Amino acid sequence: MKYLSVCSGIEAATVAWHHMGWQPVAFSDIEPFPSAVLAHHYPHVPNLGDMTKFEEWNLESVELLVGGTPCQSFSVAGLRKGLADPRGNLMLTFLAIAQRQRPRWIVWENVPGVLSSNGGRDFGTFLGALGELGYGFAYRVLDAQWFGVAQRRRRVFVIGYLGDWQHPAKVLFESESVCRDTPPSREAGQEVTNCLAEGTGKRPVAQQIHYRKSRRAQSVNDHETWVEDAVSNTLNCFDVGDVRSTDVVAQPVCFQQNTRDEVRYINGDGQIAGALAAESGMKQTNYVAQPVAWDEELNARENLAGAMLRGGDGGRHDGVMTEAMQVRRLTPVECERLQGFPDNYTNIPWRKKPESPDGPRYKALGNSMAVPVMRWIGERINEVDRDSLA
Repeated sequence: MKYLSVCSGIEAATVAWHHMGWQPVAFSDIEPFPSAVLAHHYPHVPNLGDMTKFEEWNLESVELLVGGTPCQSFSVAGLRKGLADPRGNLMLTFLAIAQRQRPRWIVWENVPGVLSSNGGRDFGTFLGALGELGYGFAYRVLDAQWFGVAQRRRRVFVIGYLGDWQHPAKVLFESESVCRDTPPSREAGQEVTNCLAEGTGKRPVAQQIHYRKSRRAQSVNDHETWVEDAVSNTLNCFDVGDVRSTDVVAQPVCFQQNTRDEVRYINGDGQIAGALAAESGMKQTNYVAQPVAWDEELNARENLAGAMLRGGDGGRHDGVMTEAMQVRRLTPVECERLQGFPDNYTNIPWRKKPESPDGPRYKALGNSMAVPVMRWIGERINEVDRDSLA
């Protein structure tokens, strides 16, 4: 499958679809940092820049057009200008590109606020124009938390197919559920919430280091008797009594600031983040409350990232003060994992420095699509295509 990606950002679509052998013909993005990420990872794929200049593009035919046009004008947190906002009008530019290129498939993404923008008329305009171009379509709101990442991120996805509505319906709707027997509550959702190791499906939203002390261990300094199960940035504690093989983990919790400056747990359990914000300081920013390490003898608190449990030695113990928490923002790597990207995917050489600052990484990740959701959509399109040709 050859595809054209517009409003590409840091290219969640390509990260999601490369395993199927799909090939991007070109990208289109004007933001400096995302464009640099694209050039770093995909140096042989041209970035055509401003999508409003699509009539100047000289492209080969493509089979799929994908893009998430800017959502700010449709977000319930924004001014809700809809199509009166130039950013909202990029939705119509997207359709004009589809008219010019005539791809077989269309994938379009936006925030749920687009459904109610201007009383629903903006979204109706988009769907009506899509139909006039000859595309059958289906749309659905999908939440990233049910696709293996610990982030509640609801987005509208519109799938179009030239000349037929049944193909898009088969992509977005299954006989049972989008995630194959999605658990009805958080109780059975461990594979969903434990997602920050290697990108998906392993650990809770706040990372953890999990050590097991063997029965032969005499002290923490005896490194050969310790087994490191997972590498992350939270502090572990263990039973210093007779049961020396006890596993205990100090677990941070995640919460989000809402539009009224209140803080809350997503789903009430502190294990899942809210949708990542694109800008630092915006409403709905995610934070982690992290246990503080405490040295009993020194009566001093230490930073969790640098503290090390030394074990019992004549009454001196390290511990975790459950009443004392340090609050911090999610790190860029944690945000990458929440969106399903590989670790340090956005940490590229930037402005003559070997690494990127955090700010541009936060913004690019907050604006991105969730990779696991895009992977599911791509695999469904692949399946429908294969069945139709059989």
